[in-house]
Amino acid sequence: MRVATDIGGTFTDIVYIEEDGTVRFNKSHTTPPNFEQGVVDVIKKCPIDPKAIQDLTHGTTVVINALTERKGAKTGLITTKGFRDILEIGRGNRPDLFNFNFRKPESFVPRYLRLEVEERMDYLGNELIPLKEEDVKKCLEIFKQEGVEAIAVVYLHSYVNAAHEIRTEELIAELWPEVEVTASYSVSKEWREYERSTTAVLNSYVKPTAKKYIDRLFGMLETMEIRCPKYIMQSNGGTTTFEKAKELPINMVESGPVAGIFGAAMLGKMLGENKIIAFDIGGTTAKCSLVDGGEVKTTTEYKIEKTGRFPGYPVRVPVVDIVEIGNGGGSIAWIDNTNSLRVGPQSAGALPGPVAYQKGGTEPTTTDANLVVGRLSKKNFDMDVNLDQVYSAIEGKVGIPYGLNAEEAAMGIIRVANSNMLNALKLVSVRKGYDPREFTLVAFGGGGPMHAASLARELNIKKVVIPLAASVFSAWGMLMTDLRSDDIQTYNARLIDPDYKAINAEWRKLEEKAYRDNAEKGVSRENIYFVHYLDMRYIGQDHTVKVRVPAEDIHPENLGTFIEAFHKEHELNYSFRLDDSGVEIVNMHLASFGRVEKVPVKILEAKPYTLDEAVLEIRPVIFEGTGKIDTAVYAREKLSPIMQVTGPAIIEEVSVSTVIEPGMTAKIDDFGDIIIETGV
Repeated sequence: MRVATDIGGTFTDIVYIEEDGTVRFNKSHTTPPNFEQGVVDVIKKCPIDPKAIQDLTHGTTVVINALTERKGAKTGLITTKGFRDILEIGRGNRPDLFNFNFRKPESFVPRYLRLEVEERMDYLGNELIPLKEEDVKKCLEIFKQEGVEAIAVVYLHSYVNAAHEIRTEELIAELWPEVEVTASYSVSKEWREYERSTTAVLNSYVKPTAKKYIDRLFGMLETMEIRCPKYIMQSNGGTTTFEKAKELPINMVESGPVAGIFGAAMLGKMLGENKIIAFDIGGTTAKCSLVDGGEVKTTTEYKIEKTGRFPGYPVRVPVVDIVEIGNGGGSIAWIDNTNSLRVGPQSAGALPGPVAYQKGGTEPTTTDANLVVGRLSKKNFDMDVNLDQVYSAIEGKVGIPYGLNAEEAAMGIIRVANSNMLNALKLVSVRKGYDPREFTLVAFGGGGPMHAASLARELNIKKVVIPLAASVFSAWGMLMTDLRSDDIQTYNARLIDPDYKAINAEWRKLEEKAYRDNAEKGVSRENIYFVHYLDMRYIGQDHTVKVRVPAEDIHPENLGTFIEAFHKEHELNYSFRLDDSGVEIVNMHLASFGRVEKVPVKILEAKPYTLDEAVLEIRPVIFEGTGKIDTAVYAREKLSPIMQVTGPAIIEEVSVSTVIEPGMTAKIDDFGDIIIETGV
């Protein structure tokens, strides 16, 4: 069997596909700060023979947690003389132009730990000033005195010629082998010194934490006699080995969330849908991404902690293009100083959790609100729920200030949460030139199926898909992925009578490197395939657009195909194209994939129940616009393919509830997915 585990803010999930294609899953509470224990706990909850596991894939939040909580290593920076303040200077593109209280991002490396060495390359990679090795040695002496645990090395123009960074790495290995090191060329070979510097620094900052975590998890799995190949989910939508993950942990910054996006794309292919909006509501956040033509889009413009008022910290590694907001099942409802109701971004998390969890939580959350309006049943919680406490918390913290009873206040909380989620869905669709009416919404996570139908109606989306194992769908997505690595090389070439031979030779270099990297992972040459991208722009522009191009050499006969692909992508992103303007390549981006054997998903067999026998109970549920209605609640495990349910209805399982609004219909497909027709 194949196994995947995924750590979320509240729960740790497991999905495993048995040899005959049967999908099984389970959940266990996340165990901060020792997250690996939650993985072990959830595996032990399942009847799995460790020796039967073919491979195990893992998604983790350890990297993003270390960054957002500022719990990484004490990091030092070695850089070119005159450039120690590049992290402080940053960029001038403030997102909130008229905010007089604006503060620039505070560097992860304080100035006294940013040291300079004498060396210099020019923009073509020619050595102007040799590396002064004595300067490097002095830097290491200072770092040792200051108790530095990790070092980032960033030299000017090393993306063209990394000889000085490589030599510095060698010196550090000779003089101080215990310290963790990241040289910028190993993380990013793109130009733009500030972005390359932050990426290298953040990789060093999380490297000791990630390494310890991966080693502890590996040891615990080995103790359980799970000795199969082990992979970790990366932010680019692919996986890598445990060993490779320890070298470049920054590639795991969105490890868990992107797996669900990739899984939604794979599910879309199974169902014949190639236009998908993937929507994941977990315990802490809601995440969404758009898949057009079956392709999951990646970006190297990702920024940690970016908001409408804060520019965030750029990370120049490929990350699935995802919008994430602080609205999940554990998001706290509160009233701000203007007397407006807010939901999130603060979350009750796993501890103390929502009031319903009975773990000391006193603040009302989205989960509590859904329980009060009848969309959740207290029978499905793995603890005794005191409904009086839940009602009291919502009424006391939200209802009384507005003169509402608990049910009215709970609907208010859900409305605000839905409004926040709707804005996120618009950011990946309408705001990027896509018409959501042309897409199918795939909703998953613990909260996705509860909110999806209402949001789809707002966006005029006709079809919603709730996957089998929706609450653990990100883990399912990991089982559908291949090994992936990305190589991006800055290579500036104008596409006006270009040097075709030189461009194609650069692709060969990237491909040969990819073959070597995959060989280290144990992937044979015949199991490797490539996807080619070019970062392109109009001559005179500053920033680029990432364009997927044909996986073939460029030559005079097909040059127009490459240029037209850029025009189309530019028009989609910015609503205009300049057909008469020259176009140039800025970066070459090769995504290489190593195929992992996958078990086909089993067709769901008919269950020995009629539709009436699948009804668990009739429960009063409050719906927007119609008020409280007696609603049939169906057991998902008793529903068979082709069965159809008419809304209002709830399809319930232990870990998730799917809400079908009045006027909508839902049926079960051959794979056990719920297909909701919204009727818009």
